[in-house]
Amino acid sequence: MTDNFIDVLKWRGMLNDLMPGTEEHLQEQMRAAYIGFDPTADSLHIGNLVPIMLLAHFQRCGHKPVALVGGATGMIGDPSGKSSERNLLDEATLIHNQEAIKLQLGQFLEFDKQMPNAALMVNNYDWMKSFSFLNFIRDVGKHISVNYMMAKDSVKNRITSEDSEGMSFTEFTYQLVQGYDFLYLYQNQNCSIQMGGSDQWGNITTGTELIRRVGNGKGFAITCPLITKSDGSKFGKSEGGNVWLDPKRTSPYKFYQYWLNSSDQDAENYIKIFTFLEKEQIENLIQLHQLQPHSRSLQKRLAQEITSMVHGLESYKNAEKASQILYSKAFKTDIQTLDEATFLDVFEGVPQAEVSMTKIQAGLDMVAALSGETGFLASNGEARRALKENSIAVNKEKVNDQYALGSSDLINGSYIILNRGKRNTFIIRAV
Repeated sequence: MTDNFIDVLKWRGMLNDLMPGTEEHLQEQMRAAYIGFDPTADSLHIGNLVPIMLLAHFQRCGHKPVALVGGATGMIGDPSGKSSERNLLDEATLIHNQEAIKLQLGQFLEFDKQMPNAALMVNNYDWMKSFSFLNFIRDVGKHISVNYMMAKDSVKNRITSEDSEGMSFTEFTYQLVQGYDFLYLYQNQNCSIQMGGSDQWGNITTGTELIRRVGNGKGFAITCPLITKSDGSKFGKSEGGNVWLDPKRTSPYKFYQYWLNSSDQDAENYIKIFTFLEKEQIENLIQLHQLQPHSRSLQKRLAQEITSMVHGLESYKNAEKASQILYSKAFKTDIQTLDEATFLDVFEGVPQAEVSMTKIQAGLDMVAALSGETGFLASNGEARRALKENSIAVNKEKVNDQYALGSSDLINGSYIILNRGKRNTFIIRAV
């Protein structure tokens, strides 16, 4: 046993609710705790990083983490924190999603069976698939009263909300299914603790109640706060939607940028929650950042730690390089080192036009390149004025009206970057 797990959660700001007796229970011997993951997509996103880090810290403190992929509960839908019923997925889609999630969890947890506290992955579909409805309501449902279930906030909020259409029986029974998961793991894997976000407290305590009534045992609960951003916007969302762990859904560059653009206040919270840096290291980083906030050293270190952990050191280095390229003195040379996907990420949202490769190879005069061929500037006259004002740059190098675009201007054989002043950027794509 190493660090006290509850102490770690407290100083990292990751503790919300703690069932009485949990800390003493953890100090007695190695314990097993589980968290459930929703398999409604074939990738986890950064909103899932909090429970992942809970399990990772749990393992680092000498305990056994259990990751439950909700193959069965994924077919139902958890009402917690939601105002409407979600779409249900078919079995084939869920199986595909589960396999992808297993691979991602393996980046954070140690599954080596030689370790006494090796992580375990389970799928509740394995024990729920053979349960008939009649058996379930007889063996499980009879132990939990409707009054008990109705008292849960996740149920009350849905039933009483004016914006809600109510709750189906399917979702109403979700807490029973999740509660049975806890009972099953308690009886079959000696798992005595369930962890999750604060919105899961009701579902978790239904499980502890089943363990008490059916298993004649004692289950424990730990929840962490729901992460919020200081500006009130939702954590884990960007303009493009969720920030995913899968590089095909969210590129390492965009992933890196999400953390790099954190506010000072958010960065101070995130570096405790989403990294494994020690307390003294983090306190030193925060102190340095407060002395020199303009350097954004805290955001840079946060982005480095988490991008390296999720995508690997090489991807982090490429993302960092890409973020610095716009200010590089050797811009033309440096930008050639980016792969096309990262290049397009860097210039996402910048207007583009396609121009014939033949015209560029033959030499395309700048007035045509700025106006007639691309529409970057409104007219030939405006293009000539801009060139005379010395405000036009090709790949960050100023040019005059005598200049013609050629093959040597192509970045990775395909792109040319035009600028008018510092703010107006345009991309030519040779086809």
